[in-house]
Amino acid sequence: MKPILENFAIVLNRPRFPENIGSAARAARNMGISNLIVVDPENPDKEKMHYLATRIGAELIESMKTYDTLREAVAEFNYVVGTTARTGGIRRAVKLPRGIAPYLARLSEKNRIALVFGSEDRGLTNDEIRLCHAIVTIPTTEYSSVNLAHAVMIICYELFMTEIPVNDAPVPKLADSRDIEAMYDHLKQILIEIDFIKDDNPDYWMMNIRRAFARTHLTSKDVASIRGICRQIEWRINRN
Repeated sequence: MKPILENFAIVLNRPRFPENIGSAARAARNMGISNLIVVDPENPDKEKMHYLATRIGAELIESMKTYDTLREAVAEFNYVVGTTARTGGIRRAVKLPRGIAPYLARLSEKNRIALVFGSEDRGLTNDEIRLCHAIVTIPTTEYSSVNLAHAVMIICYELFMTEIPVNDAPVPKLADSRDIEAMYDHLKQILIEIDFIKDDNPDYWMMNIRRAFARTHLTSKDVASIRGICRQIEWRINRN
């Protein structure tokens, strides 16, 4: 069984050049992915996009959605995959495209998945990486820089070629990114309130908690339960 490609979207975060948007659209469409999202493009010149998108990618350029922030762009997705050439620090649990493709293929049966690519010169910031449930890096030699459209093609190719392994285990319907990020905001507020994490750099202290939850399949019911616990703690704090 093949992945449900219509449940995937390419998300280009702060791309600098419209030609790269066009090339990425062409690459994605060649591999069967027809959803394109662009976040805060530096130069939204559609004529230049179309030139390199050619007829193959033109439909993606015309139907693409544009957002001001990555958080808004991935809000309705159930799973967010960030691509990065830099590893270490909060980017420790990095997967390879071929290794993660079967997992994403199975998730796509019931979930919408965002494949996020950073800007050509800066990639994804740590704050943007925090929005991702998984991180992928494309292996190279000592030269780690890969053209944006090439990176899109490599990831999409691995998905296109993946066969979903036979597995009788049910595929969960995950909570969307909007609900999960609201849960993290609520949880962070509570943990600061009870002095479990430091308020000078709370996002840093939250990383281990994010990693722990990222290893699970959080459903909407799970998120509602965790927020219910947070509200109960708030009530108890205010009562005292």
